Amino acid sequence: MKRLNYYLYISLFLFAPCQSVAKEIKRIGWVENVRIFPGELQFKAKIDTGAYNSSINAKNIIEFEREGETWVRFDVVNKNKISATIELPLIKEVTVKRYFGKKQRRYAVMLGVCLGKIYKETQVSLVDRKGFLYAMLIGRNFLKGDFVINPADKFTVSPRCSMPEPEDA
Repeated sequence: MKRLNYYLYISLFLFAPCQSVAKEIKRIGWVENVRIFPGELQFKAKIDTGAYNSSINAKNIIEFEREGETWVRFDVVNKNKISATIELPLIKEVTVKRYFGKKQRRYAVMLGVCLGKIYKETQVSLVDRKGFLYAMLIGRNFLKGDFVINPADKFTVSPRCSMPEPEDA
């Protein structure tokens, strides 16, 4: 028993420095303001732990070729009627099962999203959300590891990320 305790204490001292400092998890509500990049538009977004990926209300979606790659051009408009036309490489086409059971094909792109102080590039599907209260939905893929949701709260943080630096060509 003494030997077991000895090894336990030794392992604690040897491996404790290897453990990283715990990352702060940000508590957010079920609706938050987010900013997207490119476009730098702010949206009210529903936080949806039932959805794996995020989605955004996109209009005039056009697929086109650029330097041998498939891209999509689409328009987004926030509640203040500020709009942006965005062009991004097509990541893939996804099939999403809608809440009423019908499947829908959508384009997916990598979009920069800022929630609070956290900026991430995340997969976002492009869809007509005109019948929904919120133009953007934030899914688990973006939230994991950084946020915990309190369904009693909303608008607990403001997007405070600066414009990401462009990558060198």
